[in-house]
Amino acid sequence: MKLLVLQEDLSKALNLASRFTNAKIQLPILSNILLKTQDSKLNVSATNLESSISLNIGAKIESGGDITVPARVINDLVSNLNKGQLSLETDKEKLLIKNNGFESYISGLNSADFPSVPTKAGKGSVIFPEDKFLDALSKVLFAASSDDTRPVLTGILLILDKESLVMVATDGFRLSQKKINLEKSLKDGIRVIIPKNFLSELVRVVAGKDISFSFNKDENQVVFATSFCCLASRIIEGEFPDFEKIIPKAFKIKVKADKEELLQAVKLASVFARDSANVVKLLIGEGFIQFSAESSKYGSQETKVDAKIEGEEVKGFLTAFNFRFLEDLLNSFEGDEVEIELSEPNSPVSFINSKDSDFLHIIMPVRLQG
Repeated sequence: MKLLVLQEDLSKALNLASRFTNAKIQLPILSNILLKTQDSKLNVSATNLESSISLNIGAKIESGGDITVPARVINDLVSNLNKGQLSLETDKEKLLIKNNGFESYISGLNSADFPSVPTKAGKGSVIFPEDKFLDALSKVLFAASSDDTRPVLTGILLILDKESLVMVATDGFRLSQKKINLEKSLKDGIRVIIPKNFLSELVRVVAGKDISFSFNKDENQVVFATSFCCLASRIIEGEFPDFEKIIPKAFKIKVKADKEELLQAVKLASVFARDSANVVKLLIGEGFIQFSAESSKYGSQETKVDAKIEGEEVKGFLTAFNFRFLEDLLNSFEGDEVEIELSEPNSPVSFINSKDSDFLHIIMPVRLQG
């Protein structure tokens, strides 16, 4: 293999690919990155057996070939080289890199032992508009769990039918749901749980490009591909909670308030709530809602926010939330006004965007003592 490639392009690809290697597994090849010529491109691939990435970058190919090299070594090396053209050449199981007076050999491994990774979406793929897909992810990812004791909750449920894609995430205390309408979808519906960590990596890579999606049922693998990259992941096996049972069907009180004012009130309350199990109280008054928090060590605070309130016997309604859940929601919320639908102090609470009927967020209140 002998080729010329831009340092900027190679460094970016190596940085992304390095995130998919795994030095902890007792297979040295999995801590390596595969470099392989393909037509007039250099393909950069990595895998940890659970997920993989394949990236194509422009290159001037003199002779084709392939090699795998340690991800950490080549990534650190190339990132510190000067911008401009790099020369890459293989000599048996060594990679020679040259750049403006710099020269280095990196010891590699034969690529024959490198696992096969997808380089394009499979048959019957469907196109996700990049802007809508990434926007939907931003509205659900934060609600997935980080606790591996219940693996299904560490993933995002994707429900794909003939006309739409629905994403759902829950950690057992909150739930976020976002729907995307599609011009063209699949004949047969798909329902899969995809690891949130993989989808977080996907966001880093696919910005600016529409995404082809396919699901290989035999291998329990999803594939996301664009014109320059392909990412694949095993799905999480198991039964996702029946989230539709959690969604409130009715409410007694509706509150409408300014998002920025709500966010400021939550942040002010969080100063004291951090010392009291993150609990923030929400009291409904006449024409306002009040957030409060107290700390036995540091003090207390109250913040009133003007609000439009609908319902009967609303004055004095008191509930409480984990402030981090409110903050996560409001930081991802688009629009100026938040609608809050409440029923009983300890019942699930719905948070709605009046300008986006395809979005719904639910938070379970904290049960107050006494």
